[in-house]
Amino acid sequence: EPMVSAARENNPAALRAVYESLAPAVLGYLRSKGCEDPEALTQDVFLTVFSKISTVTGGPSGLRTFAFSVAHARVVDEHRRRERQPAPAPYDPQLDTRSTDSAEDTVLESGLVAAQMLDGLTGPQREVLLLRVVADLSLEESAQIMGKTVNTVKQLQRRALLALREQIAGKEAAEDEQHVQQPQ
Repeated sequence: EPMVSAARENNPAALRAVYESLAPAVLGYLRSKGCEDPEALTQDVFLTVFSKISTVTGGPSGLRTFAFSVAHARVVDEHRRRERQPAPAPYDPQLDTRSTDSAEDTVLESGLVAAQMLDGLTGPQREVLLLRVVADLSLEESAQIMGKTVNTVKQLQRRALLALREQIAGKEAAEDEQHVQQPQ
């Protein structure tokens, strides 16, 4: 609470502390939403947050909710912009991870598996999980950002988790089936 009060008065150390405490989660949220330049978007989010910090109420929790509201709005803006003019994706051999099975590749692959599993959810279900898990927001904060009721967010979260559980069970059953069919 004192840090937020000091930040509202544009105290540089307090503003830096706010940034350092919230930026990693905001960056993770923007990355998980597939933004083209999540680092630049994170900077943009905090320019907006700091320009309006004097109007934010609710202490640290209110500030966190406000920061993710701004991040959510930036994601929506970016997706709308991309729909209007899709950007070409040039081939970058530096980013091509198909040549080896290094630890980094394994981590990237597990991230892709997680992303593919999230792709199996509806947009609102995916959004709820990202806000609740990646952004670590409460049901109330998530509902506020999404413009939905707490009960709707609870239902979306429950359905998303059930859908993920079914995907995992299906994947495990398919793997078990493969092991049974392979000759010993």
